[in-house]
Amino acid sequence: MTGPVRTRFAPSPTGHLHIGGLRTALFNWLFTRRHGGQFILRIDDTDQDRNVAEALAPILRGLRWLGIDWDEGPDVGGPCAPYYQSQRLERHQAAVRALLEKGLAYWDYATTEEIAAERAAAQKEKRQFVYSRKWMAASPEDRTRLEAGGRKGVVRLRMPRDGQCVIQDLVRGEVRVDWVGEQDHVIQRADGSCLYHLASVVDDRDMGITHVIRAEEHLPNTPRQVFMIQGLGSSPPEYAHLPFVAEPGSHVKLSKRKLDQYLKNADFARVTEHGRAIASAVGLPVASDTFNPVIVDFYEQVGYLPQAVRNYLLLLGWSLDGTTEFFTREEMIGRFSLERVNKAPASFDAKKLWAFQDQYMRQVPVDEKVPMVLPYLEKAGVVAPPAAVRKILEFAGDRIKVAGDILDHRHFFLPDDAVPMDEAAFEKRLRKPPEAAGLLRKLQARLDGHDRWDAPSLEALVRDFVASEKISLGQIVHAVRVAVTGRAEGIGMFETLEIMGRERTLARIARALARL
Repeated sequence: MTGPVRTRFAPSPTGHLHIGGLRTALFNWLFTRRHGGQFILRIDDTDQDRNVAEALAPILRGLRWLGIDWDEGPDVGGPCAPYYQSQRLERHQAAVRALLEKGLAYWDYATTEEIAAERAAAQKEKRQFVYSRKWMAASPEDRTRLEAGGRKGVVRLRMPRDGQCVIQDLVRGEVRVDWVGEQDHVIQRADGSCLYHLASVVDDRDMGITHVIRAEEHLPNTPRQVFMIQGLGSSPPEYAHLPFVAEPGSHVKLSKRKLDQYLKNADFARVTEHGRAIASAVGLPVASDTFNPVIVDFYEQVGYLPQAVRNYLLLLGWSLDGTTEFFTREEMIGRFSLERVNKAPASFDAKKLWAFQDQYMRQVPVDEKVPMVLPYLEKAGVVAPPAAVRKILEFAGDRIKVAGDILDHRHFFLPDDAVPMDEAAFEKRLRKPPEAAGLLRKLQARLDGHDRWDAPSLEALVRDFVASEKISLGQIVHAVRVAVTGRAEGIGMFETLEIMGRERTLARIARALARL
C-alpha cells in the first residue's frame, strides 16, 4: 500500500438505507480510519428515474447516527467537489470522448429489438452471445447516414474478445475473467447521459480513490471498470468485494422488499412487532416497505443504541478470532482488516442483534438513559417529569431494552380516566375473585392513612395487611397492580406505587372499585 488511503461510500438515493449498505459503509470507514486516510461520501444519483428526493436525508442521518463521518462529501465539501454524480456530467462525457478517440468505445445504432434478436439467435444455437457490432458507426459519415435514417446512437465499450482480466481482490484473492464473456456495455445513452459504471469509474479516478470496498454483487462489473480506467490512462484502485448480507437462516441476499417472507422467522417477527408498536405509539408510519428491521431507520427510530448496531454489523462478515464479540469504537478501528473478512454470505440474525442491544443497554447509566427516553414520551404526547422517568428507569432495570420501551410505562403519566384497562386482567384479578373488592377497599383505607410513601414502607404496610387478613401476598398485589396500572405486568408493585404517588394511587383504586 503506497500513498494515503482514500475510500468512498456511494449510495444511490433510490430508497431507504439497507442494512447491507450500512455494513459496507462501516467497513470502508473502519479500513480508512485504521490507515489514517480519507473517507469520501459520494451520492451516485445518475439514475434519475429511480431517485427519490426524500431518500437522501435519511441516508445521511443513518450514517451519522451510526458514528460514520466523512472527510469529503455533501455538507462537508472538499477538493473534489461536487460530490453528487449527477453534477459531474461534463467530466463523464469527456471520458466518453477520450475512449472514443482511442478506439476503446464506439457509436452504435442498433435498436433494442435487433440486439434482442441476436441474443435469441445465440441462445437457439447454444453459443455465447457476443454482439456482432453490425450497427457500429466506423466513421462520422456512418453516424450521419444512420441518424438520417432515424436511428439514435448510444456509445458502447469496445471490449476485448480474447485474453483475460486478472483482478487481485483483497477478499477473494485472484479473480480471472475471460474477456470474451464481457459484452460491449453501453456507457452513454442517446440523450447524452452517462450510465453508472462509466460515471463511477471517472469519479473514482478524479477523487483519487485507492480502494473500492463494496458488495460482491459488483464483482461482475469489475472487468468493464478495469477496462475503462486503464483506457483512460489510470491505474485501477485495489478492489475488495464483501460477502452479501443474507436473509435470516439462508444464503439468499437480504432484501428490504421481502418483509412478509421474513416474518415467518419468529425472531425477525418478534423484533418487527416490537418496533412497530413503539413507532405507532409515537405516530410514525409503519408501512411494510419503509419500516422493518432490514432498514437502518428502524433501529434509530425504535431506540437502539448505535454502538450496539455498529458492533453487530462489524461481525456480519468479519471476525477477529472467532470468539471475541464485543468491541469499542477504538478497538474496531485498531483491529479491522480486510484479510479477516469472510467470503461466505453473512446471515442477518435479528435475535443476535437484539442480544447486542440488550448487553449494551445494561451498561448505560440511568442518568444517561433519561435524555434517551424522554423524546419518546414527548412524541407520544405524554408530559413526564424527568425525576419520575429516572425512577422508572431505575426500578425497571433491564426491562428497558431500547429507548422506546419507556412507552410501556406511559400509564404513570396519563390522566386516570385515560389509562387503558386490560379487560382480561381486570376480570381475572378483580371481578372474578369474590374477595377481591373487599380486600381492595380495606387496603385502600390503610394506604389513605399511611404517612410515608416509598417502596420499602409500602411493602411493609402491604405485608402487615396480608398477615392480618390471613391471605397470600398474591391475592392483593395482582389486584392492586391491575387497579393502578390497568395491566397485569410491570415493574415491582411497591416501586410502582412509589412512582404513582399517594393521590393517584388512591384515585385509580377508587376508579377500579367503581367499575366493580
